[in-house]
Order: sequence, then C-alpha cells, then structure tokens
Amino acid sequence: MLTPIIDILLEDPNRDDLSGIVAPLDAYNDAHSGMVDLPGFAIVLRDPETKVATGGLYATDGYGWGFIRYLAVPDEYRGQGLGRRLVEEAEKIARQRGYVGLWLDTFEFQARPFYEKLGFEVFGELEGGDGAIARYFLKKRF
Repeated sequence: MLTPIIDILLEDPNRDDLSGIVAPLDAYNDAHSGMVDLPGFAIVLRDPETKVATGGLYATDGYGWGFIRYLAVPDEYRGQGLGRRLVEEAEKIARQRGYVGLWLDTFEFQARPFYEKLGFEVFGELEGGDGAIARYFLKKRF
C-alpha cells in the first residue's frame, strides 16, 4: 500500500481539496448513521431596489438537527424584527423536514440574549480569556 503525501495548506483549501477531505467522512457517516444529509437552506434578505442579497439565514442538515450556520441582519435593517422572522422561518422549515430542533453557536459579543429570548438554551461553552473570545452553543428542541 502506498503512503499518501501530507500537504499542509496554511490558507483555505480550494474546492477540490475540501471535497477530497469531506468525501470519505460523508461516505463513512452515511454508511454508519443510517441517515443522509439533506441539502442546506437559506432565507435571504434582499435589497428592495437591487434585489442583491444583503443578509439572511443559512442552515445545514445535522443528522436530525438543523444547524443555523449564519444569521446576519445589516445594521440599517435592525430593530424591524427581521432576525426573529428569519429564525421563525427556519423553525418552520426544520419542522417540515422532521428535525428534532435547531442549534447554533454565537460569540459573547454577538446575539446570545436574542437567541435565548427565542427559546434557545445554552448547552455548551468555550471559555474566553487572553487571545480567545467566549463562544456559546445553543439549541431549541421542538
């Protein structure tokens, strides 16, 4: 058996390299979990004039849970309830897909209180300190 080359990339890998890393993991997970990932979904905020995406929510499948990977509301749209609406729409989609709930992570300077108001609860934490910002993991089980 040949030994593979170890290639260290100090910046983001290209799509082909990333696909090569993920493919054996996906194959293993599919074979051993009895589940196959569903495609991700997005709820996009668009500029009313240009229709260009200016924010929104992107979520991925997580073997029975929806994972909110990104949620962004531009400053000029804050205070209009859009963040709440994005999460509510994500919850509808997650329920339709049969997920048991949604989960996400947020840094201490971001939106933990916002998510807690929407019924999410902390289930894990990476502590902050010198050179590190605290990160919280939250879930909402349906």
